[in-house]
Amino acid sequence: MGKGRLEAFSDGVIAIIITIMVLELKVPHGAGFDSLGPLIPIFLSYVLSFVYVGIYWNNHHHMFHAAQKVSGAVLWANLHLLFWLSLIPFVTAWMDENEFAAAPVALYGTVLLMAAIAYYGLARCLVAVNGKDSQLATAVGKDRKGRISIVIYAVGIASTMASPWIGLLLYVSVAAIWFIPDRRIEATIAAE
Repeated sequence: MGKGRLEAFSDGVIAIIITIMVLELKVPHGAGFDSLGPLIPIFLSYVLSFVYVGIYWNNHHHMFHAAQKVSGAVLWANLHLLFWLSLIPFVTAWMDENEFAAAPVALYGTVLLMAAIAYYGLARCLVAVNGKDSQLATAVGKDRKGRISIVIYAVGIASTMASPWIGLLLYVSVAAIWFIPDRRIEATIAAE
């Protein structure tokens, strides 16, 4: 089974997710720069969500570049990832609307956690289809960064009950870890 349609579909869904997020940004009431002040937290949460969607798009692209084959299981695993990514605009808007209250920040983290689990599962499905000796399997390896991210998300979700800002700080730290594209895949492809 070819991977081109899956990649094109995923790119389209991710483009729609980003479009929905930007449409959620509301124009301030007022012509002065001071009217932008209250929107700064909303803009920063948009930036964080945009960065997350960009990280997933970038790493998804690299992972599928290294893969040679896909299967029905990979198609479903990919849809599972896209489902969680599609919820990012909703949880971002809810978090903004409620001024970063504990429950919306916890749900935001839950969506990020589930997307990370889905991405990890997608990578495992791709390795299973392409083989343990494949270029992709070599590049992905044990995926310590992915597993550490899942733990940080879980701690962040739990931390939101004490302080939503601690949870947000942990979510930002995971984004910082992943901001640089996964060099393992690029290095493995270049070496072969």
